[in-house]
Amino acid sequence: MGAEENLVEDYHARTAAERRIAPRIEFWDETLRDGEQMPGVHYSPEEKLRIAELLSEIGVPIIDAGIPVVSAEEAASVHRLAHAGLRAKVLGSARTVPGDVEAVIRSGASHIAIFVAASNVHLKFKLKMTQEEVLEHALACVRRAKEAGLHTSFVTEDTVRAPFEFVERLYREVQNAGADRLVVADTVGIMTPLTFRWWLGEFQRRVRPKDLSVHCHNDFGLATANTLTAVEMGAVAPHTCVNGLGERSGNAAFEEVAFALERLYGVRTGLKLDRIYEVSRLVEELSGIPVPANKALVGYFSFSHEAGIHTHGILAHTATYEPMQPEAIGRERQMILGKHTGKAALAEKLKGKGIAAPDPVLSEILRKVKEASESRSKEELRRFLREYRSLFERPGISDDEFWKMVADAGIQVAA
Repeated sequence: MGAEENLVEDYHARTAAERRIAPRIEFWDETLRDGEQMPGVHYSPEEKLRIAELLSEIGVPIIDAGIPVVSAEEAASVHRLAHAGLRAKVLGSARTVPGDVEAVIRSGASHIAIFVAASNVHLKFKLKMTQEEVLEHALACVRRAKEAGLHTSFVTEDTVRAPFEFVERLYREVQNAGADRLVVADTVGIMTPLTFRWWLGEFQRRVRPKDLSVHCHNDFGLATANTLTAVEMGAVAPHTCVNGLGERSGNAAFEEVAFALERLYGVRTGLKLDRIYEVSRLVEELSGIPVPANKALVGYFSFSHEAGIHTHGILAHTATYEPMQPEAIGRERQMILGKHTGKAALAEKLKGKGIAAPDPVLSEILRKVKEASESRSKEELRRFLREYRSLFERPGISDDEFWKMVADAGIQVAA
């Protein structure tokens, strides 16, 4: 094989002309706001600061610190992050309610995201408002935020299930009122990349946003794909959450979108990619939500190999079964010994100790490894799974705790 011959074909270059990727991508991190809305997750002000400091250190430009009007603790957290001297811009979120906007202004955050629902189902059953009322409240809040000197983003929940005529009018008018950035949301994760490409094209044709951002949920496992589609269509600020945290099935995963842009699209994100695993582990620890073993990039098995065919290939050249080097994300490669192990993995492990075993010896060791793997009890794993399920099938305050609170409040509950 000649030195100049490509080992793998890269077909991404063939579609590059179809993309409209912005010159600079600004990651908008939602780990501390939408990520904390995942059932059972709660960050203390100190924990929010630790996560925000690390995100800022690795180059994330925008951090949503939360909704200050939610509670005194949340207001203190947003204020603390806004005055922490972070390189990242700190954003506070607000409904289209004057008190919410004032709470963000008081926090000292430089950025605000003002949000309201847009779909008919939300307006009829949740907000109980007309489209005219939604528009009136949105315009008043955007004007107040701009008057206070905040960089103002306008967001609608459930944008992609709302009537396009209303979406067009609402976004056009808030942009004319001074909104700096327009954010569209796939709140229940129902978009597919092809449909989202069409929808965003229509939105851009009708509204002509000066600055476009997207917020995608993962209900059908498509949040990352839809977010990348939006970036291909010119979206500047993709919303992401570390480890894909967020309500229900979560949001677009920060690590997935970041590495896809860098490695598949060739986009310079400005992020310190080799520290992303560090961020993932910190968020796992502080959120209490375990990272799935097979989670893309940051899962415990993402760079682990057991099957003999795979380990043999990896030992010959890592590109055979890995799309990138694990060091790129701050990881290490693992060769797992088990039922599917082959001689190549054993020989490599022995080589690490300066040992070269003849083939018959390797065969005997391999037989024992396979036997030991197949005879292991699964009881410890089953016990762990039972405990895991008991924790996550019913997160938050238990029924017993709740009814005790009710009783302590002096309310008698029939048996």
